[in-house]
Amino acid sequence: MPSAYIIAHVSVTDPAQYEDYKKLSTVAMQAHGAEVCVRGGPIEVLEGDWQPERLVVLKFASKEQARRFEASPEYASARAARQNAAQMQMLLVEGT
Repeated sequence: MPSAYIIAHVSVTDPAQYEDYKKLSTVAMQAHGAEVCVRGGPIEVLEGDWQPERLVVLKFASKEQARRFEASPEYASARAARQNAAQMQMLLVEGT
C-alpha cells in the first residue's frame, strides 16, 4: 500500500493565534501517526512564479490514515483555532 502525503500551503494572518493552531494540530498529528516531513522553514522557488509563505508536508501510512487525521475531532479543534489566523490550501496525494 502506498504512503500518502498531506501537503498544505499556509498564509498566516495572525501569528499569535496561529501558535494555538500549531499546538492543537501537533496533538492531532501525534494521535494519527503523521510523520512531519516539512513544517515551515525557508522556501527557495526553483521554477515558476509561485511564492508560498509556509509549507507543511505530512506523511501517513495510507490515504485512509490521512483522511482519518483530517476528519478527526482532534484536527477539528485545531481547524477551529485556525479561524481568522491563517488561510490554508491542503492536498492529499499518494506517494512512496
